[in-house]
Amino acid sequence: MKALARVVATLLIVAAGGLGAYELWNYYMLSPWTRDARVRADVVTIAPDVAGFVTDLRVRDNQVVHKGDVLFVVDRARYELAVATAQANVAGRHAEMVMRESDANRRKKLTNLAISDENKEDSQHVAASALAAYQQAVADLSTAKLNLERTVVRAPVNGFVTNLGLVVGQYAAVGTQLLALIDSDSYRVEGYFEETKMPSLKPGVRVEIHLMSGGPALQGHVEGISRGITDRDNPNGPQLLANVTPTFEWVRLAQRIPTRIHIDNVPDGVLVSSGMTCTVVVTGQSREWWIASVVRDRFR
Repeated sequence: MKALARVVATLLIVAAGGLGAYELWNYYMLSPWTRDARVRADVVTIAPDVAGFVTDLRVRDNQVVHKGDVLFVVDRARYELAVATAQANVAGRHAEMVMRESDANRRKKLTNLAISDENKEDSQHVAASALAAYQQAVADLSTAKLNLERTVVRAPVNGFVTNLGLVVGQYAAVGTQLLALIDSDSYRVEGYFEETKMPSLKPGVRVEIHLMSGGPALQGHVEGISRGITDRDNPNGPQLLANVTPTFEWVRLAQRIPTRIHIDNVPDGVLVSSGMTCTVVVTGQSREWWIASVVRDRFR
């Protein structure tokens, strides 16, 4: 009996060890999860559309801003004078246009005994030229008003001001990047899954996101899967021939496919910052999809 008990105990230990080894293999090699994932967000660089000295800075570093909030103001004096000049030019061009049109209409009513046809045509052309000059002055006024409006730089998206180095008195040139704004509505996770785990990944599949910083898991879903990655073994070599790197036939490394994951829910108190490292786990039992794929391959 003791010998039988030892055999049974040995078999149980071996079975438990085999089951544990299978579970470890299944979890680390076949389960749909990856530690190669990062939090990403779109960064909007703010650059002024007009030049001038910064006279007012309305934000501070790491501040939360909403779309339309004022970030900073460029010196408005020069652009206010430009608007006043454009308004005066519009008034002058309008008066000249009215005068030229009246003169053309008056000459048009005269007979050929008082004025020639050539002079009539010239007066019409002068009136048309005055109208075009007035229209150009109106357009210049609209441009001046737009430049004045652009001296107030506003947030184009909701987000967070980050790495702020702008100060009052700094000269802002047109198109110079002065401020970075992280779009808070664009936070997502970009994970890289091995190609052997792709059968379980489809758009809409639910996932859990575990940040390296700890805390409760974030909920999300697969939003899209990349349809191509760079082939490193096919650069152009000498004479435009493929420069293939030699590899060992018995070693095959699974490629990692970029996968875009939408964050559905962030628990209260959890800080999400672009660039954070995280682990992505597809929810559900991995054994189910693995067995299904094996059966499918066997009977294909």
